[in-house]
Amino acid sequence: MCGITFPTDENVLVGLEHADDAGVYKVTDDIALIQTVDFFTPIVDDPYWFGQIAAANALSDVYAMGGVPKTAMNLVAFPVKDMDLSILRQIIQGGADKMREAGVVLVGGHSVEDRELKYGLSVTGFIHPDRILTKKDLRAGDRLVLTKPLGTGIINTAIKGGLASADIIEKVTQLMATLNRDAAEAMSRYPVHGCTDITGFGLLGHMAEMVSGTPFGIRLMSRDIPILSEAVAYAGMGLVPAGAYKNREFRECMVDFDPSVDRLVQDILFDPQTSGGLLIGVQRDRAADLVAELRAKGIDDAAVIGEVTAQPGERIAVG
Repeated sequence: MCGITFPTDENVLVGLEHADDAGVYKVTDDIALIQTVDFFTPIVDDPYWFGQIAAANALSDVYAMGGVPKTAMNLVAFPVKDMDLSILRQIIQGGADKMREAGVVLVGGHSVEDRELKYGLSVTGFIHPDRILTKKDLRAGDRLVLTKPLGTGIINTAIKGGLASADIIEKVTQLMATLNRDAAEAMSRYPVHGCTDITGFGLLGHMAEMVSGTPFGIRLMSRDIPILSEAVAYAGMGLVPAGAYKNREFRECMVDFDPSVDRLVQDILFDPQTSGGLLIGVQRDRAADLVAELRAKGIDDAAVIGEVTAQPGERIAVG
């Protein structure tokens, strides 16, 4: 931020200057701490599942850095005068159950009274300093693997509008509540050069972060991208969230769409995701093996969706 001087430390391995998914601090030659924080307003009506989704979303940043989350602290803003405390209990229980699934211990938290409900976590994880994954270490020829389908932002808009069926609500809720743990464990056994998780900036926004300021570009194959079929239908009805248009406005200067790419697909590629999948840059000759292992773990939508190109730099070509 212009005009603000922040403290520095030689042990900060990933800090503000990197704009990555989490911060990393070296403790010893073998141990580094990963720290992240995330919270947001409800995106589903069920408070228990909101807690699950918010926790999975916060934990994802540690997985994206290649680490293992270990402790967490609750962050709560609650309208105590307008909502029954039983709602908060359900949210906290949902978060606690998701942390238990991830092997994470809740060690504290903080709550404030607010007119708008919000929930999330501050998370700490561990990683070896030599195994940190960042957004900026992609190499020419790397294949890009996506582990979850796109379209949750559009479907959540349909849910808020009362247009989504019970089956679709359950499907997208389960998807958002799914941890990226298994995907992270799988990629740890492969020559991965870069990783991020797909959240509020959409697929193209997060891809742009990976190549911005680098000599590399990305060639994206839209036909290979896993997309929730319901998202296509809802996008055709105009149920595209405002965030998708903001993402397009911010990053479309870096994107070249082939005329064959449908406008609805373009909207979905900019669609802001909640607790989306990992985008993994893996060595070309190991990409198929990684996808096979991911699918064997039940990550059925995992797919190679593109590749890193030597040139032109800072461009994303979508065909």
